[in-house]
Amino acid sequence: MTTVADGLTDAVRLESVSRTYGSGAAAVRALDGVTISLRRGGFTALMGPSGSGKSTFLHCAAGLDRPTSGRVLLGGTELTGQREAALTELRRSRIGFVFQAYNLLDALTVRENILLPLRLAGRPADPAFLDEVVRSVELDVPLDRRPSKLSGGQQQRVAIARALITRPDVVFLDEPTGALDTRTARQVLGTLRQAVDRWGQTALMVTHDPVAASYADSVVFLADGRIAGELAHTTPEHIAERMTHLGEW
Repeated sequence: MTTVADGLTDAVRLESVSRTYGSGAAAVRALDGVTISLRRGGFTALMGPSGSGKSTFLHCAAGLDRPTSGRVLLGGTELTGQREAALTELRRSRIGFVFQAYNLLDALTVRENILLPLRLAGRPADPAFLDEVVRSVELDVPLDRRPSKLSGGQQQRVAIARALITRPDVVFLDEPTGALDTRTARQVLGTLRQAVDRWGQTALMVTHDPVAASYADSVVFLADGRIAGELAHTTPEHIAERMTHLGEW
């Protein structure tokens, strides 16, 4: 699938991106000529069976891994070919990350964890925006508390707040509810959905869960490193049905 866009409305674009690991007979082609655009302000879920290339897609799109061939653009900035120092600076200032493991530092308070990306980027904190982010993710805990004193859902809300605090171009989420129980996962997904809607935030979420994917505006399916279809504004049941028939695409 190729989404035609004018470059100004694209948050992320992959053009004929392939990624091969290893060489010779042991080579594994994790992505195979993927071309796709993610529009600004859109919430996209990425699904596929194990080994379909989901994590490689996310890592290439976020500048964490380099394609073997093709181009990756963040807005009007091409990531392909950038030096590592430039990519590190770009990730700090223009990209937010949320993972299944919350990756919070218990030596820091909740407030300090949220503000850490700004500190690493040498940017001042905006107390008013911090308050707004905390409210938007429904984080109802003292900000001077340590992460180890929080529940899993609260810790993931801290992680989402940390991803949003830099006002990034795009937030990448890798199985963000994978470590949460069903009720807490739905609360966190609702919180994320509200944050996306509130600021027009662009988000790409890798997930294996049809319920989680149904919170997104669209669901993109991968199979064998290739785009295998897309559904928009759909239900968990429809997503699960499509997953069972990916081999037919």
